[in-house]
Amino acid sequence: MTFIDFKKLLLDAEITLPKFAQLIKVSDKNIQSYKQKGEVPNTLAVIAKSFAILHLSNIDYNSHIKELNLTKKTKLNSGFAKKTEKTEKTEKTEK
Repeated sequence: MTFIDFKKLLLDAEITLPKFAQLIKVSDKNIQSYKQKGEVPNTLAVIAKSFAILHLSNIDYNSHIKELNLTKKTKLNSGFAKKTEKTEKTEKTEK
């Protein structure tokens, strides 16, 4: 699916890209990077299409997704974030 078609589905679902990313616990920047590639992965296409269909059927998908208690995945030792105690302990034991 093209990024443009993906954005159209988000409009049909009446959800912005940042809110979509927050709801499925994915980085907004990660999704924006697909704009350069021109296409989105199949999983994001399926999710956006499902959200659009649910919204058009007057089904509140937001509450159902929040019930899943999804957690945002983070990469260890990426970026300039401060190291946590756990990360520091892991580094010490690997040496």
